[in-house]
Amino acid sequence: MFGDKIAQIFEYGNLVERLHLIENWLNDLYPGATFSLEPASSDASFRRYFRVKFGDRSLIVMDAPPSREDCRPFLKVAELFAKSGLHLPEVLEKDLDKGFLLLSDLGSTTYLDRLDEANADLLYRDAIDSLVKMQQASIPGLLPEYDEALLRREMNLFPEWYLKQHLGEIVTEENQAILGRVFSKIVENCLAQPKVFVHRDYHSRNLMLTEPNPGILDFQDAVYGPITYDLVSLLRDAYISWEEEKVLDWAIRYWEKARAAGLPVSGDFAQFYRDFEWMGAQRQLKVLGIFARLHHRDGKAQYLDDIPLVLSYLRKTCMRYSELSPLLRVLGKLEVGTTF
Repeated sequence: MFGDKIAQIFEYGNLVERLHLIENWLNDLYPGATFSLEPASSDASFRRYFRVKFGDRSLIVMDAPPSREDCRPFLKVAELFAKSGLHLPEVLEKDLDKGFLLLSDLGSTTYLDRLDEANADLLYRDAIDSLVKMQQASIPGLLPEYDEALLRREMNLFPEWYLKQHLGEIVTEENQAILGRVFSKIVENCLAQPKVFVHRDYHSRNLMLTEPNPGILDFQDAVYGPITYDLVSLLRDAYISWEEEKVLDWAIRYWEKARAAGLPVSGDFAQFYRDFEWMGAQRQLKVLGIFARLHHRDGKAQYLDDIPLVLSYLRKTCMRYSELSPLLRVLGKLEVGTTF
């Protein structure tokens, strides 16, 4: 059964009604069984997760209200990625009309919970191995394309939500033109990269400390696109940062493993790393827009705490490449205390 405290944690949607539906669904699946429900996590979408405990057995209910979310991409990607040998939640039951999935439980310990200087090399090695495995299974035509329209739509969140809504800036015609030119150069680079399966949020909050390691979550938005994208998500993580020397070392380790696995990475590491950084600029522009939107539209102010790190990544990259340096002018109005 569920308690009133859950309603204090998840605020959007008719939570009480959804919880009653979940309880009835579980009662139909397990007649006569005694169970408890507790919040497991929520994410940046309208999905919510609950841990269901049947004595010593623990499962996860994904609640994806059909008016807001669609479970079918999750099911499709789960089947596709599982075939490549990745460690994912197993889908045990589903009700697409109600928007419920019952999943195996990969535990509650994320990479972000445990990463430190002592274990980082080991955990990132496991994450890189799984990433290479996923990319080796890539087949065109099975997932949506990470095409120009999507790349641009994501970057346009930056002027719309970060500059206008969050910083209160009026985006002048001059700045709009600067953004347009820089965005076009970034898109050109991204589209020129070899394509593979792309998780799209392959980072410390979606990687679970499990056996085998890692368990991988939040893959429903996967696409077919630039080979550096997931590595950027992992190594230029919005929630945890590392010294440049470590990031470079892990990038080299990935590049060597990818080449050995026959993946279509550039034979020149300098070119590969340039692609990695330019892909990072695209993602960081998107993330700044998303974090601002989560605060101003969805009331999730906690994401504001992660903006300075993402800004730091973006500014450092723009300072390294003359083609991206005009973006620094648009980044002139920053929060007090931001460092880079």
